[in-house]
Amino acid sequence: MNTTARTFLLNFVCLLVGVLISLGVWSLLSSTVAKELPTPSATWEVSKLYILEPFAIRGEQDQGVLRLVGHSLALVAKGYAIALFIGTPVGFLLGLSKGFSRVFDPIVQVLRPVSPLAWLPLGMVLFLSTGKEALVNGALFTIAICAMWPTVLNTAVGVRAIPQDYLNVGRVLKLSRTKMLFKIMVPATLPYMFTGFRLSLGIAWLVIVAVEMLTGKVGIGQFIQDAYMVSNYGNIIVGILTIGIIGFILDRLMSVVESRLKTA
Repeated sequence: MNTTARTFLLNFVCLLVGVLISLGVWSLLSSTVAKELPTPSATWEVSKLYILEPFAIRGEQDQGVLRLVGHSLALVAKGYAIALFIGTPVGFLLGLSKGFSRVFDPIVQVLRPVSPLAWLPLGMVLFLSTGKEALVNGALFTIAICAMWPTVLNTAVGVRAIPQDYLNVGRVLKLSRTKMLFKIMVPATLPYMFTGFRLSLGIAWLVIVAVEMLTGKVGIGQFIQDAYMVSNYGNIIVGILTIGIIGFILDRLMSVVESRLKTA
């Protein structure tokens, strides 16, 4: 057995052990301190229809788990794209210009910790004139503004960390500002940028749950909210696990893209 196969087998065994321990702790809690918490088997019985028929549509809010995830991911993708489109150039400006940084860095630091629960009502007001689209636009605004800060800050740090020798080479070669940006600055900043991109994606996926709960949009967040309203704790657990698994997959995909770009 080669090294790759042994590593894969070891990782699989460790994952299996972790899952079994988690299920054991879950079962123990269900039978002792939290008897309202359904056991793993009870959770499966309550929620298996959503898992075994992941793309089913039985009603507007009664859909398979992967179809619900699809609704959520579609909204996240749009909000995340807006976050990167705005956050990346703002990060470059913060890193390149001391004047811009002095003016706007304090504003970034003030706005960055604000909860999505606070941003959503403001987004709704800003897009109230769009009528029926106000909910969607407000949700996109909330996802974008909450998700952009890691990209802004990490990009700025990356720009400031560019070795002076790189910039000197660009000046010696008399590169234009555009070529200096895309030939030297962007490649040198890329590792920092992707750290920000990954963090931003994680935040966008977190924010979607709060957004759907507050707006009533179809998705995995609203699935959890509906389950909570009728005390269906099994569905709540399935929703939480789904959010965690999808978040893990998204992070792994971003890691693969980063690795491919580094080796390109």
